[in-house]
Amino acid sequence: MIQRSTVPGLFTPPRYSHASVVEAGAKLAFLAGSVPLDAAGNIVGEGDPVRQTAQVLANLDEQLRAVGSDMGHVVSTDVYVVGSEPAVLSAVWAVVEASGLSLGPHSSTLLGVACLGYTGQLVEITATAVVPERSEGSPS
Repeated sequence: MIQRSTVPGLFTPPRYSHASVVEAGAKLAFLAGSVPLDAAGNIVGEGDPVRQTAQVLANLDEQLRAVGSDMGHVVSTDVYVVGSEPAVLSAVWAVVEASGLSLGPHSSTLLGVACLGYTGQLVEITATAVVPERSEGSPS
């Protein structure tokens, strides 16, 4: 259902693919940006991009499960990190890699940005995922 590939003539990317192709007829979920807020709307991990990334991924996992998908079916992400230092972006990416999100590996863009929508927010991840068909009698 999902074909992930790297382009032979391009630099081999570390732990992500250049492209993800989904066969026609698949159900796709386009998820809003997952943010580091708890259920009460409070920022988790203020000032700590690594801790915020863990919360963002937990929230993303919940979003995926709510639509009948999971981290293994993510085909594309955009990872936004407040900051311009490659070390900060690398620290966030290390959490993404360890999360199971990059099992595919999926296609991804990692961006350093000036600010995000919530005061104190340092990380946000948007995702597109395949929603696998469920056979009768299987949990949804």
